[in-house]
Parts: sequence; C-alpha cells; structure tokens
Amino acid sequence: MIEILNEDCLTGMRRKFTDNSVDCIVTSPPYNLGIAYKHYNDHIARQEYLHWIADVSYEMYRVLSDSGSLFLNLGSKPTDPWVAYDVIDVFRRNFQLQNQFIWVKSIAIDSKGSYGHYKPLNSPRFVNDCFEFIFHLTKDGNVPIDRLSIGVPYSDKTNVKRWNGVKSDIRCRGNVWYINYPTTQKRKSHPATFPPTLAKRCFMLHGVEQIKVSLDPFCGVGNSALAAKELGIDFVGFELDKTYCDEAISLIGG
Repeated sequence: MIEILNEDCLTGMRRKFTDNSVDCIVTSPPYNLGIAYKHYNDHIARQEYLHWIADVSYEMYRVLSDSGSLFLNLGSKPTDPWVAYDVIDVFRRNFQLQNQFIWVKSIAIDSKGSYGHYKPLNSPRFVNDCFEFIFHLTKDGNVPIDRLSIGVPYSDKTNVKRWNGVKSDIRCRGNVWYINYPTTQKRKSHPATFPPTLAKRCFMLHGVEQIKVSLDPFCGVGNSALAAKELGIDFVGFELDKTYCDEAISLIGG
C-alpha cells in the first residue's frame, strides 16, 4: 500500500498515526535556505523555523516505534552553514544520533577526474558545496540495522578470509555514500529532491523485513514513495503542495 496525501504533515501525522506505529521514516524537510518552492515560504525567521521543526520532531518521535529509525536528510549552503546543525540540535531533544552519513553529490579524484553534479560557485570565500548530511536517529541509540544489505564487495579478496567474522565477499559500506542525482535541467518540478536510491538505502539499512509501515512527512515528488514501492514496503507520505503531490502520485502509478 502506497498512500500519498495532500496534507500538512503535522495535521496528517496527528490524524493518521497512533503512538509508536511507524517503523521507518525517511525524509528531508525544507532547509529554510530560500529555495523557490511553488507555495511554501522557505525563508522565514530562523527561530520561527526552528520552533516549527521542533513540533515536527516531536510528532515524528511520537509516531516512531521504539525500535524504529528516522533518516533525516539535511543540507546547508556556504553563506548559511549552521542550519543543518541547528536542526539536528532540535532533534537531539528527543532522539539519539545512532549513525551519521555524508551524501556525496560530487567528488573530484585527482587523476581520475570528477564525478557527479554540483552547483558551481564563483566566490573568493567559498568552495563548491558537494555534500549533504543524512542523520540516522533512533529513540535509544540501540536499534539493530542490516549493515550488509547495502554492503559492497571487498576490493582485496584476501580480506574475505583474513578477518574474523567475515563469511562472504561483502563488507559494510560505511558512512560516506556517493549517490549521483539528476542535473537541474533533468529534474522535475520540485527544486530540492533526493534520489530514490538514497531512500532505498535507508530503508534497506534499517531492514526491509522489519518495516511494516514507512513514512515521509515531506514527500515532495515521491522519490521515497518510489523506493518503498520497489522494496514492497507499505508507505504513507504527506505533501502540502498539490502540484508536487499529484506528481508523486503519478510517479508511483497511482
């Protein structure tokens, strides 16, 4: 079951979910960086924004099960680098930070050239911004995860037998994820999406078999819904903007 609702997430979570009823949340709230959404104002006073984020954080804590995971994608910009830290500090009031990941959007590897996409800056003060954060939050910091579900093969195959406990040719991917995403020209109507691959990794890392209900309070054009559909996970998403909501429903074939 994939359900995408044109509704404010606070209203929707309070109406739709009882306490401890969601197993995995993958989401990316507005960053308050002045992004040009169709209807939402992404440039409000910082304290007003953080007060709203606190309400959202409380509702996500309430609906998340005691053994659940919240994967929170946050970014910033060179002229406002504190916003992601300000937001995660709000979530710290209720949640434990169990893991943190760097989503690398673009990387340059000396002799091998560069990979991915970034927005180039022409500045005497700042370097190009090439990554975002993914914070893995849980209620007690002790939620088991399926590390090898998103694992990678060993480059050196001798390590398969070298390390105690290694039983197959796959190792933990670690906390730096290179995930490319479409260039601006190829994006759909939403100006700030994460790729379905990112959401898919988060669901898999929590453990697909452990997820009865998943949630994205800021569903956008439905990339998290698409990931849930591909994995066969029940999903509920809320999206305030009807244009984005209709696009999400179209994306998953609803």
